Amino acid sequence: MRYIGGNTVGLFDTLKRQAEQAARSATAQAGQNIAQGVKNVASNMGNKTYNATLSQMPVNLAQLQAMPEAELKSPEKTAALVIAALCIYPIDKEASCEMLEFLHGPKGLSGLDRQFLADRFRDKDYVPRSYFKGATPENNYEPTEPFTLTFFENPYSRDNFNEGYLTLHIKSNGADSARQIRLRIKPSAGQWFLWEQFLLSDVRVPVSADHWA
Repeated sequence: MRYIGGNTVGLFDTLKRQAEQAARSATAQAGQNIAQGVKNVASNMGNKTYNATLSQMPVNLAQLQAMPEAELKSPEKTAALVIAALCIYPIDKEASCEMLEFLHGPKGLSGLDRQFLADRFRDKDYVPRSYFKGATPENNYEPTEPFTLTFFENPYSRDNFNEGYLTLHIKSNGADSARQIRLRIKPSAGQWFLWEQFLLSDVRVPVSADHWA
C-alpha cells in the first residue's frame, strides 16, 4: 500500500508538474501571440489607404452641401471636398472660401487663411487639380472622371488621434513627395473637419504653361 500510495503521490506530483508546465507554456504562447499581434498592428500602421470618389466638382456651397460626402462622416471624404473646394478658387474665390468655411467647421476660415490662399494662387491655378487620378503635367492636370483621390496614413498620422486629430497624406502627380492635410473630429457630431492643409506647394509646371517644353 505504501508502494502504491507512494506511486499515487508520485503520479499526482507528475500530473501537477505537467499541468503547471502546460499553464506556463500556454501563458508564454499567449504572450507571444499578443506580442505578435502588437507587432502586426504596428506594421499595419501607416499602410492604411483611403480612396474617395466624387461624382461632380461642386462650384458653390449649395452644391457641395447637397453631396453625400458633405455629411463629413469620414476623414477622406472631408479631405476630398477640401481639394474640390480649392480647385474652384481660381474661378470663384468667394464660392471657394464659403465651401472652405463650411469644411473648417467650428474653427472657421481666418483672415490669415484667406491671405494664404490669395498668395498661393497668385500665379498658378493647377496645383489642387494635380492630386486627382489622371491629372498630369502633360494634360494640363485635367483629371479623369469620376474624380478620384487616394489618401494614405503614415506611422505618424495618428500621433494626436486621442485628441481628435488625423493627418492624411496624398501624392500629387506633379511632385515627388506627398503632401498633408490635417483633420479634426467633432465627437458630438461624429464629423470630420479641416484643421489645416499643406496642399498648395509648387508642383511641376504643366506642359501648356512651360515655355521650355
